[in-house]
Amino acid sequence: MPGPPLTPPSITYRSHTLTHPFLFLCIAGLSCFFSYNLVRMPVLSMFAESLGATPEAIGMVVAASTMTGVFLKLPMGVLSDIIGRKRLLIVGAIAFGVTPFAYLLIKDLQILLILRLCHGLATAVFAPIALATVASMFTEKRGTGMGWYTASTQAGALLGPLAGGFFLDHAEFSDAFAVAGAIGLLGLFLVLQVHIADSETSPTSRAEPRDIKNTMNVMLTSVQSVIRNRQVLAASVAGMSKMFSTGVLMAFLPLYGFSIGLSGTQIGFLFGIQSAISLASKPLLGRISDTIGRQPLILLGLALCAFAMSGIPFNSEFERLLVLAGIFGFGDAAVMTVSSALVGDSTQPQFVGSGMGVYGTLSDIGHASGPIMGGILISSAGYPVAFLTAAGIMVVAIAYVAITMTRQVPATKS
Repeated sequence: MPGPPLTPPSITYRSHTLTHPFLFLCIAGLSCFFSYNLVRMPVLSMFAESLGATPEAIGMVVAASTMTGVFLKLPMGVLSDIIGRKRLLIVGAIAFGVTPFAYLLIKDLQILLILRLCHGLATAVFAPIALATVASMFTEKRGTGMGWYTASTQAGALLGPLAGGFFLDHAEFSDAFAVAGAIGLLGLFLVLQVHIADSETSPTSRAEPRDIKNTMNVMLTSVQSVIRNRQVLAASVAGMSKMFSTGVLMAFLPLYGFSIGLSGTQIGFLFGIQSAISLASKPLLGRISDTIGRQPLILLGLALCAFAMSGIPFNSEFERLLVLAGIFGFGDAAVMTVSSALVGDSTQPQFVGSGMGVYGTLSDIGHASGPIMGGILISSAGYPVAFLTAAGIMVVAIAYVAITMTRQVPATKS
């Protein structure tokens, strides 16, 4: 006879303060996303172009890794609610550390596309699990915890493009990929040092009978609980619209920059200033959202990002583009830090991984569709139409979030 339904293992942590596990996780996130963004911005677009890629093809190459997340983030988040976080974090970290070395072998655009799908396993597994881990660590002051962790990953996003711009100007593509691999392996080492006090109980060690049907029932219950939650959907739509613009910037800001006479180093600094301001702002914005609530900062962030995107294609001076990049970075910090905290606030503790999986999946849909739609629009109508479309999508998201979040969710939940 079938046993009782499986229930997700409880997850307990010794503290919601800056514990050693949390600090190790932050440093690991920095290393992993440094490696990932060194490959991705601005090196990847130029590497694909060197292989003969058109703007449409570049959009597909850039978006390919995100497509992996579209299909895997939700099941990985749900699975982490069942078997625990640690082993899945290790799987994601392995993908961060090993995959960059494979770029050294790429001579063909089609193989590059396949490799990008494989590289997407890194963020597809690691990102939602890490966010769920932080959300569980910080049952109080969750915005503060999310702010510090996302600032750490943003530090990697800052260092990656700066290093990528340097390699474009002073070295070869192969040098960038080798360094990215080494940094990714450091991230893997750090993840192995992280102690996460998950309950040791898992489906493979529980006394009651286990089978695929029971496991699928748990996963279905988790997903149903999350997708019926208006606050989770509002946070996810905000993240999705912002990530659409990020995808457009990631794929086509390098090409736009070169078209107006910027150097690789200057393009790297555009990405760098965006990441630097986002990094510096996230802990503060997370703490503010713990005090005043999540909705105002999400709306402010979307508005700032829309403003920046609408201005970029109408400016060719490096200094003005730096200002717009900085505005986008501040808006990015508000949207992504506060929306992820909102998911943690609004989700039952046993379904936090599932909530982050839904959030990550919708964000990746936006991230993947940005480069693809951007490439089509740039080829047919030019840069202004593509960037203005991205801004318009965020305006629509502002209206959706404002209407959906009719009842303010408390900023913290114990």
